[in-house]
Amino acid sequence: MNLHDFTEKSIISIVPICAEQLGEALEVIHRAFATVADDFGLTRENCPKHTGFIPIERLQNQMNWGWQMFVLLTGEKIVGYASLSKEDENTYELHNLAVLAECRHNGYGRMLLDHIKEKVRKLGGQRITIGIIEENSLLKNWYSENGFKHTGTKKFEHLPFTTGFMEWRDEE
Repeated sequence: MNLHDFTEKSIISIVPICAEQLGEALEVIHRAFATVADDFGLTRENCPKHTGFIPIERLQNQMNWGWQMFVLLTGEKIVGYASLSKEDENTYELHNLAVLAECRHNGYGRMLLDHIKEKVRKLGGQRITIGIIEENSLLKNWYSENGFKHTGTKKFEHLPFTTGFMEWRDEE
């Protein structure tokens, strides 16, 4: 059975994460961001805080801080993840949107992003910000196609890449 057969027969859902799912979600995050780390030559040595290397404690802390955390399931298997933090009255930051490499190009990333946008609307927010690797033109283009606008860049001394910033504004 190939992946297409699997996903067609599975129920796809996006649900808030529970504490018991953090380990499985972390595995998805690590595997999804490993492709980015490989593409940009990021390692634990030159970029230890990259999402592909985060420890479980970071997710536990984010949950304790009240971040909105979601998993995308095909059946009962977690294949995607995204989280939101409230930055101010109208602004939320999107963190760690991830889809397993073998599950990409099925619309799951867009499903997660649409879910996040709707959640922000329900919470009374009007803006979502993100930070990405500026040199990742594929990702930057994907976010642009999904309504995000580029707002600037910053070079952080501790990172071996330039951080690009983008935002989405609710125009409804």
